[in-house]
Amino acid sequence: MKFTATQIASILEGDVVGNPNAEVYKLSKIEEGSEGSLTFLANPKYNNYIYSTNASIAIVNKTFIPEFDLSVTLIRVEDAYKSFSKLLEYYNQVKLMKSGIEQPTVISDEVTYGDGLYLGSFSYIGKNVKIGKNVKIYPNSFIGDNVTIGDNCIFFAGVRIYSESEIGNNCTIHSGTIIGSDGFGFAPKPDGTYDKVPQIGNVIIEDNVEIGSCSTIDRATLGSTIIRKGVKLDNQIQVAHNVEIGENTVIAAQTGIAGSTKIGKNCLIGGQVGIAGHLVIGDSVRIQAQSGIGKNLKEGETVQGSPAFNYGDFSKSYVHFKNLPKLINDLEQIKKDIK
Repeated sequence: MKFTATQIASILEGDVVGNPNAEVYKLSKIEEGSEGSLTFLANPKYNNYIYSTNASIAIVNKTFIPEFDLSVTLIRVEDAYKSFSKLLEYYNQVKLMKSGIEQPTVISDEVTYGDGLYLGSFSYIGKNVKIGKNVKIYPNSFIGDNVTIGDNCIFFAGVRIYSESEIGNNCTIHSGTIIGSDGFGFAPKPDGTYDKVPQIGNVIIEDNVEIGSCSTIDRATLGSTIIRKGVKLDNQIQVAHNVEIGENTVIAAQTGIAGSTKIGKNCLIGGQVGIAGHLVIGDSVRIQAQSGIGKNLKEGETVQGSPAFNYGDFSKSYVHFKNLPKLINDLEQIKKDIK
C-alpha cells in the first residue's frame, strides 16, 4: 500500500516541503533509508543522515532548518517522534483492516458475531460462541464452545481459546497462545500414581489486555482464573489455575506463576521470575528479573534474588557475593598467620 506526502501530511496535520506526490510504501531508520521508504528525524544527533538518506519522505520538527540541499521530501510537524508513532499506529490499523470469512472454516451452531468480523481460513468456532464487533481471528485458530469475545479483539494465527473462556473488549492475543487449558491438578494415590483433578472453572480476560506469543493461561479448578483490565503479558508466560492478576500489571517473558496466587494492580514483574502458589502480591510491587518469590509481598515492595528480598539490600549484598572468593582467601591467610 502506497501513501503520498500529501496524504501523510493530512494525517499528521503537517506541511510538505518538496514533492507533494512523493510516494512511500515502507518504513525505515533514517540511516538505512531507501527509495520508497518513510523515515523521521527527531534527535539532533542524527541530523547528518538527513543529507545522505535515500528515503523518499522524512518527518521532521518544524524547528529543523537544513544547512545543505536536500533530496528527500520533508513533512514538518510539531513533534516528529510523536507524529511518527501516530503514523505507525495508523499503518498498523490499516494493515490489520481485514474482514470477511475465508474458506475453509467451521462455524458451529448458534454462533453470533458483530459487523466487521475477519475469520481466517482453517479456523474453528465452537457452539454458542458470541463474538463482538470488528474482531479479527487469523488463520488456524480455535475458539471452543460457549466462549464470549468482546469488540475490537485481535487473535493472531494459531491462537487456542478453550471452552467457557470470557474475553473482554480491545484485547490482543498473539500466535501460539492458549487460553483455558486445564490447570495442573493431580491427586497422589497410595500406589504412587495420580488421579487427575477435573478442572471445571474458566478464564476471564477483561478489557484492554495484550498477551504475547506462546503463553498459557490455565482454567480454574473451580471459579475463574482472572486477568484484569489493562494487563500486558509478554511471550512465553505461564499463568496457572485460579491465579488473579490485577489491573495494569506488566509481566515480562518466561515468568511462571503457580496456582491460586493473587497479584495486585500496577505491578512490574521482570523476565524469568518464578512465583510460588497461594501467595498474595500487593499493588505496585516491583520484582526484578530472575527472582524467585516464595512469600507474600506488601504493597510497593521492590525485590530481587532467589529467594527474593529487598532490592536495596540485595544490591548491597551483591558487593559481598562477588568478593566471596577473595574474602575466603583472606580468611585462610589469616588462619595461617594465627597458627
